Amino acid sequence: MVDESPNDVVGYTAQAREFLLKGRQYLAAGKLHRASEKGWEAATHMAKAVALAQGWQYSSDSHFHVVMNRLREIIDDFQIANLHGRAVILHCNGDIRKKHLDAEAIAEDLDKMAELVELLSPLTRVAGRQ
Repeated sequence: MVDESPNDVVGYTAQAREFLLKGRQYLAAGKLHRASEKGWEAATHMAKAVALAQGWQYSSDSHFHVVMNRLREIIDDFQIANLHGRAVILHCNGDIRKKHLDAEAIAEDLDKMAELVELLSPLTRVAGRQ
């Protein structure tokens, strides 16, 4: 279990949304690596929020994959698998030379991370909290 308070669930969720906004700003400025990084961070912060709310382990980035795989049991397999893969692509963009990055694809992936945030939001409700 993550050693944090229920208020941190709200903080991780808010941070995920902020990362998405920042990612779109970086994309508009042509900073494709930074835009990709913010999309990845949005996904990991939502996974942290879900893990904390559900009482699951999340202490490193490797737990992102564990949480996403657990979510496949709760939410439609294909949708979660697709969003998980899109998040990983954003993370991998850090290793790609800028001239090979595609701004349109990154924009689509950021949209997918927004879908992920909305899809996971109901799972961030902590028992006893509205």
